[in-house]
Amino acid sequence: MEIRRAKKEDLAGVNRLLEQVLRVHHEGRPDLFRAAGKKYNDEELFEIFEDDARPVFVAVEEGELLGYAFCIFEEKKDNPVLCDHKSLYIDDLCVDACTRGKGVGSALYRYVVDFARRSACFNVTLNVWACNGSAMAFYEKMGLRPQKVGMETIL
Repeated sequence: MEIRRAKKEDLAGVNRLLEQVLRVHHEGRPDLFRAAGKKYNDEELFEIFEDDARPVFVAVEEGELLGYAFCIFEEKKDNPVLCDHKSLYIDDLCVDACTRGKGVGSALYRYVVDFARRSACFNVTLNVWACNGSAMAFYEKMGLRPQKVGMETIL
């Protein structure tokens, strides 16, 4: 398996996985997520693929896209209450439903962590929906711990 930056040729596979993510979110929170839709159009994806501030990594094997990690560099500087630091935020990590449990997600996550370390980041952060228990368990297995908790009351 190869992990590398996303390229234009990865568009169909990335779109397929984005649909899977939307489905998981819709099933968990149909009050917030539509049953169909697209987070990014193709032109936006091509722009993101080229943006060094928002690197996208893909796991590929024998021409098949098995997973991706959308990342965003975030930097806190000269904040009156927060210490200066640079983070790599994982905006979205997805492994094809047919491939889960085979180490693709772990390999992608480790790759992202190594990339963040090489990029002089202080930490790697992400958000996970409470309705996505399998993702929560995966991230805990990877060693992540809660940094902050978002809470709500539905009116």
